[in-house]
Amino acid sequence: MNPMAKRIAIACGGTGGHLFPGLAVGDTFVARGCDVTLLVSPKEVDQTAVKSAYGMEVESLPMVALSGNLPRFAACFWSSFSQCRKLFCDKPPDAVLAMGGFTSAPPVIAGKLIGARIFLHEANAIPGRAVKLLAPLADEVFVQFPTAMPRVLSTNIRATGLPVRSALEPIEKAHARTALGLAEDRPVLLVMGGSQGAQSINQALVGALPRLAKALPGLQFIHLTGTGSVETVRQAYDALGLSAVVRPFLTEMEYALGAADLALSRSGA
Repeated sequence: MNPMAKRIAIACGGTGGHLFPGLAVGDTFVARGCDVTLLVSPKEVDQTAVKSAYGMEVESLPMVALSGNLPRFAACFWSSFSQCRKLFCDKPPDAVLAMGGFTSAPPVIAGKLIGARIFLHEANAIPGRAVKLLAPLADEVFVQFPTAMPRVLSTNIRATGLPVRSALEPIEKAHARTALGLAEDRPVLLVMGGSQGAQSINQALVGALPRLAKALPGLQFIHLTGTGSVETVRQAYDALGLSAVVRPFLTEMEYALGAADLALSRSGA
């Protein structure tokens, strides 16, 4: 560690829409000589994705979303806040950047208490609860969509777009298909519902598979199901003898995008 380097803490866990933009920002700070710590959740998507976080420290917070179980949320919040307080006392950050989502609040509050500069980024057109509640504590708020600006209570807010990892460069179609174990000369449909999957898309596609197999017998599939449906979806492809890469999640999305001719997905960050 460079004792003169700026130390940046980035809270970006919970979903891919928060995590990967945070990783992109972290890569840029590391390239500029900063010491970066990523604050993520224990969820599988976080733990898988941070394996590619080269040159950054990673801390997992036991934080959970506020989803009806208030006592559990409060206990996890306090545990996460205490962990951040200890971390920031040992290694005080110059700035805390929170990318939204349920891992944002403990690091932001802990950072504010030690005098760190606070920054927020909102990737969605309609800001989430975390950014809206934490905005008054922030020195500056960044949003992807200008239409989100009036929805955030901040006097220092600007539209910056969405940070994108440098790895998401175009990949030659044949190379991407070979890397995923698909034939180079047959069309590919990418099916996904974001890092957490989308049950409605999974069910609709599985229901349509017999017709797709009959109408387009050479069609290949990349199907990112989320963690709950991968075996059921894989069995549906296998039963019809279809060529399909079925995974719960794919960190190297540049290969999926490079291989596909068409994508069936949903909106999101």
